Amino acid sequence: MTSASLLDDAERIGQTLVPVAEAGTPGRVNRDLVAALGRAGLLSRLFDELTARELCQVRQGLARVCPEAETAFAVQGLGGVPLQRFGSAPVRDRWVESLAKGDDIAAFALTEPDAGSDAANLKMVAESDGDGFRLSGEKTYISNAPDATVATVFARTTPDTGAKGVTAFAVPMTEVPGEPIAMLSPHPIGRWTFDGVYAGPDQVLGEVDGGFRVAMATLDLFRPSVGAFSLGMAEAALRIAVEHAQSREAFGSPIASFQGVSHQLADVRVDVEAARLLVYEAARAYDEGDEGAITGKAAIAKLHATETAQRAVDVAIQVLGARGLEADSTLAHLYKEVRAPRIYEGTSEIQRNIIARELFKGTI
Repeated sequence: MTSASLLDDAERIGQTLVPVAEAGTPGRVNRDLVAALGRAGLLSRLFDELTARELCQVRQGLARVCPEAETAFAVQGLGGVPLQRFGSAPVRDRWVESLAKGDDIAAFALTEPDAGSDAANLKMVAESDGDGFRLSGEKTYISNAPDATVATVFARTTPDTGAKGVTAFAVPMTEVPGEPIAMLSPHPIGRWTFDGVYAGPDQVLGEVDGGFRVAMATLDLFRPSVGAFSLGMAEAALRIAVEHAQSREAFGSPIASFQGVSHQLADVRVDVEAARLLVYEAARAYDEGDEGAITGKAAIAKLHATETAQRAVDVAIQVLGARGLEADSTLAHLYKEVRAPRIYEGTSEIQRNIIARELFKGTI
C-alpha cells in the first residue's frame, strides 16, 4: 500500500468494514471492527512511523464511507502512538504489537471533570510510591473508555506547576473501574476512577514532569487528521446532495437548476477544497519539521475543516428535505457524527485562541 494510493485504499477498506461497524453496540468498543482494521494492515501503519500526510489520507478515506471505522482507527492511534514513541522497552514490547493487530484497545486519557480545554489544570495526582507512583482521580469523556485495555494517562506529579508538573503513564486498564457515557454520537465514550492505581517507573512515557510534551506532540500529529476526518464526511455529504439534486425534479426541472440549491452546493464545494488544502498544508508542516508553524497551521486546518463538515452535512440534509431526516439515512448518521470533532482535541473556540496567539507571534 503506497502513500499515493493510501487514500483510495483506505476508502476501499472502509467499504468492506461497514457491515462490521453496523453490527457493533453503540457506545461500546467494537472489538471486531478494531481487529478488522488490524487485519487490513491499517493499524500496523500507525506504529510504523506513519507520516501526518498518510494519517490524514487514511482518516479521510475511511470517513468517506465508514465513520465508525475511522474513529476506531484514530482513537487506537491517539492512545497507542505515545506508547510507541515515548514508552520504555517493556512498554513497547508489551503493547505495540498487540495494538497493531487490534488485539488490545488503546485510549488517550487526558480530560477530567474540571480540565478539558485547560489541560494544564489537571487534578489527577500521581504520588510517589517507592520507585513508582500511585494515580488517583477521575478521567472523563475518554474515547474507548471503559473498554480499553491500556491507556496513555496524564497525572500531576508536581503540584502548582501548571503544564510543567504533569507526567504521562502507560496504564493497563482492565482493573480500573469505569462506566460508559451515552453520547449523541454512537462512539464509545466513558469515564474511569483511579484510586491509588500503581504505575511502575518503566510505565512513565517520556520523562517525569514531561507529560505535557507527550500530549502536545501527540495532538500536533493528530489535529490535522481531525480535519481530514471532517473532510471525508463533508465529501460524503456533498456527493449525496449533488446526486440527489441532479435526479430530483420539482416544477418540471431538476432541483440542481435552481440557484437556491446549486449556489449552496457551490459554496460547500469551495469550503471543502479549502479544507483539503489547509489539512494537507498542516500535515506538510508537521512532516517537514516546520516547528514554528505546526501548531498554528494544525489549528487552522482543524477549525476550518470541522466547521465546513458541519455546514456540508446541514446543507445536504436541506437539499434532500425529508429524505435526509430519515433515521436510517446516511446523512442522519453523518449528522450525529459530525458534531463531535468541533469539540474534541480542542474546541473551535480554543482553535481560534491558538490561531490568534500564533498570528500575533508572527508564526502564521
